[in-house]
Amino acid sequence: MAEFSARDRLRLLAGGGACLLAACGGGGASPAPTATGTTAPAPPPTTSGSTDGNSGTGGTSSEMATGQLRDAFASNFSVGTAVGVSRINPNDQSADIAIDQFNSITPEWSLKANNIAPREGEFNFTEADRIVNWALDNGMRVRGHALLWHESTPDYFLQGTPTQIRARLENYVSTVVDHFRGRVDDWDVANEVVSRDIYRGSDGIGPDRRSGWFNAVGNADYIDWAFQAAREANQNARLFINEDNTGDPMIQGWMIEIVRRLLDRGVPIDGIGHQCHLPLTADVNSVLGAVDAFNREFPNLVTHITEMDINCYNDPGSCWESNTGCQADIGAEAPASLLADHARLVKSVMDGLIARPNVESVTFWGVRDSDSWLNSSPVSRSNHPLLFDRNGEAKPAFFAITDPDYVIEG
Repeated sequence: MAEFSARDRLRLLAGGGACLLAACGGGGASPAPTATGTTAPAPPPTTSGSTDGNSGTGGTSSEMATGQLRDAFASNFSVGTAVGVSRINPNDQSADIAIDQFNSITPEWSLKANNIAPREGEFNFTEADRIVNWALDNGMRVRGHALLWHESTPDYFLQGTPTQIRARLENYVSTVVDHFRGRVDDWDVANEVVSRDIYRGSDGIGPDRRSGWFNAVGNADYIDWAFQAAREANQNARLFINEDNTGDPMIQGWMIEIVRRLLDRGVPIDGIGHQCHLPLTADVNSVLGAVDAFNREFPNLVTHITEMDINCYNDPGSCWESNTGCQADIGAEAPASLLADHARLVKSVMDGLIARPNVESVTFWGVRDSDSWLNSSPVSRSNHPLLFDRNGEAKPAFFAITDPDYVIEG
C-alpha cells in the first residue's frame, strides 16, 4: 500500500538502520484455502533451502514443511503477516501461504476508520468481519490495526468543537472494539502520533505530530481519549501505541516522552509497536537498540514488531519527494547477491528479537513480494522485501530463519 505522505517517505533514506513503520497491500493464485481452525500435521521438516541442500539462492514452496515458519519461533513469539481482504479469495496463493506458515494476521486496511465508518452515523463491518473471521477460522490470531491514524480519518471526524470531536472518536472506538470483542484482543490504538519534524535538529517540533487530529483538538488529548474508550469497551484487550522510525534518536525520545505522559496520567497502554520498515543497509544494532530502549523505560509493556519489510532500494530523498533520482528497477527476479544480503539482515534481526523476552509478536508486512506497498512507493518498480517471491517460492531469508543448518551464500 502507499499510505505515506511525501515528507514521511524521507525517513526511508539510506543509513537509517532504524525501525521504520507504516501500512501496505498485494497479489496471488493457487489451491483454495480450507476454512478450518486447525493446521494439518506437518510433514517431516526439510533441512535445505534448495535442492542441493545448501544454496543461498532460495528454495521452492514445495521444499517448505507445513508450519515451518511459525513452528521455528513457537517458543519465542507469534509470527504474523499483513493481508488485504482481496487476498483471501479462493485459489489465492498469498492466502494459502499465510494459512500454511503464519499464526497471526493483521488486516491491512479493513479495520481502519475510512473503511468502517466513511460517513457519519454509519458503520459497515462487512469487509472487516470477513477478513477477521477468515483468520480465526484458519487458527490465526488477529491484530487490530488501527483505531486512530491521521491518514485513515474521514473528514467529518475532525469537524466541530473539541468536545464534539471527542464524543465522535469515543463512539467510534468503543463501537469497533466492542464489535470485535473476543475476536480481536490486540489493538494498535494510536498509530504514528509522534512528530515527523526530524529535519530541524534541536529546533524540531515535538513530541506530538501536528496532524489533523492535533490541529482540530488543539493538543494531543485525542490519544488519551482513544485509549480510554478502547479500555472501557474491552477490559481484556491489549492496547498498543504503534510508531515508525523508532531507531531515530529524536523520534525515539519523543515517543518515550509521549508514552511516559500517557502512563503518568493513568492512560491504559499495554504495549509498544515498532513497525520496522528497514532499508537493506539497516544497522541491526540500531534496530534492536530501539527495542531495548523502550524495554528499559517501560519494562511492564510488551513489544510487538508490527510491519517488518526490507526495502531493497537505496534512494535519495529526491526520489521520495519528487520521484527524481530513483534507482533503476532491479526487475522481477532479484539477483542472488541481493537475496543473500536480504537474508542476512532478516536473520540478524530475528536472532536479536529471540533474545528479547518482551517481544511477543513479529509481523511481516505482506506475504509475497508482489503484495508489498514498496512496489509502488515511491515509484512503480519491482521490490523484494518479504520472505516469499512473486511465484510464492520461499526466499533465502525464509530458510535462514527457519533452518539452523542453512548456509547463506553470496
